[in-house]
Amino acid sequence: MLIMGPPGCGKGTQAERLSRHLGITVVSTGEVFRDHVKNRTPLGREVIVHLDAGDLVPDTLTNRVVRERLDQDDVRGGFLLDGYPRNTAQLAELDVILAANGHGLDAALELSVDDAELVRRLLHRATLAGRSDDTEDVIRHRLELYHHETEPVAAACSRRGILLSVDGMGSEDQIFDRLLAALRASFPDAAAAT
Repeated sequence: MLIMGPPGCGKGTQAERLSRHLGITVVSTGEVFRDHVKNRTPLGREVIVHLDAGDLVPDTLTNRVVRERLDQDDVRGGFLLDGYPRNTAQLAELDVILAANGHGLDAALELSVDDAELVRRLLHRATLAGRSDDTEDVIRHRLELYHHETEPVAAACSRRGILLSVDGMGSEDQIFDRLLAALRASFPDAAAAT
């Protein structure tokens, strides 16, 4: 599965909750990149330039990281991708990665939140966490990128019949309950697990 939505929609929080609830691993490209930046790896030095500008990390780097991560043992029983794919080229690459192991994407969860609320949330997060990539100009740039680059991924998943769109407004618990309800409706055989 993958979880998507604009920056600040709460997908990281909900991904962690779903991971615990479903017993699957979250693969967050943002966390992988931030770890590289924190540890000052060569990849981290390359990534920080893009993150600080509010740009997406180039597909070649992102695809390599995801391919390596999805080859690890802890994702064999299932996983939830957070932050990937961010564009239709990455979605095509994900299809190739999964097909190599005889798998395909089962579901794409989308959290919907309006832009004004997202800006408010991200500015609040910036004051709490001191993230250099959360200035108002950068936030608005990231939202533009999301609308231009990532919304087509949701449209492609919708055409495949695997998109589960959920209202991302409200409390963490309300949003989580909506996600579980969407999964139960789409995967009734797995309802006992959720």
